[in-house]
Amino acid sequence: MSAPSPTPTEKGILQFLEICDSFYPVEASVEQQRHWYDALCARFDRPLPPDMIFADGMVQRIPIRRYRPRKISTRTVLLYLHGGGFVVGSLESHHAICAEIADFAGAELVSVDYRLAPEYRWPAQTDDGFAVLKHLLSADNKVVLIGDSAGGNLAAGLALRARDEELPGIVGQVLIYPALGGGLDTGSYVEMAEAPGLTTADVAYYREIVQAPADNSIAAPLNVSSAAGLPPAFITAAYFDPLRDDSRQYSARLADAGVEVWFREEPQMVHAWLRARHMSDGARDGFRAVCEAVRHFAAT
Repeated sequence: MSAPSPTPTEKGILQFLEICDSFYPVEASVEQQRHWYDALCARFDRPLPPDMIFADGMVQRIPIRRYRPRKISTRTVLLYLHGGGFVVGSLESHHAICAEIADFAGAELVSVDYRLAPEYRWPAQTDDGFAVLKHLLSADNKVVLIGDSAGGNLAAGLALRARDEELPGIVGQVLIYPALGGGLDTGSYVEMAEAPGLTTADVAYYREIVQAPADNSIAAPLNVSSAAGLPPAFITAAYFDPLRDDSRQYSARLADAGVEVWFREEPQMVHAWLRARHMSDGARDGFRAVCEAVRHFAAT
């Protein structure tokens, strides 16, 4: 008899999971998955903050969306890389999240519509993010990197690429339940293999689709030989998430290398809890902590 799946007890996050299950069938084409994912994300959104201005544009061939809140209190620019396993997600899926972060931090935010797998395999995703990052840095901007899940992987990888190419200007990285390349047969990948919201089998599925080399530190930042010289980081994990130990281990790697790092673990949260920020107490607190970290880095 198999052990029961690990499950949180907070009512708000359980309601969130119930709604998610009603949106997302087990099997569907990639095109249908993308449609459902955007619809699912929109289901949990609220109206944008008052007087938020946003506009779509292009950096080279890469679509972006710029957000300008009512009050700008810093010249630092926020660069957001969305989650979705490198397969789903878009400017629309994280539209309200980006607007709310920009508004809280009082900073302009740029969201990147990077190319998705399977149409485009790795390194298309990191290359798109890096092109936008270099564009922002070339204008003498300071930048805070932000990403959730697959986007957290990309944000961490961009910080490494910028360090290795000696590009100055990144003042912080905010990694939200990031996928950082941990082994699928150990730690939380085993303990939380059947966690609600994301399973270890799901992680394996996304890795197979994007086909990033497991031994490349940009694709799997946990494999980096040295974390020295990276920008300060805020890393948040969900307890009920197979990716949890990636965050724990990467935080420890940064701290051991002398990098300033804040680590936060949400004890009742599951993967993708950002979407539950308006219906779960734990997600609401976690999202505020993310926003406060972004504002702190943007003010430096």
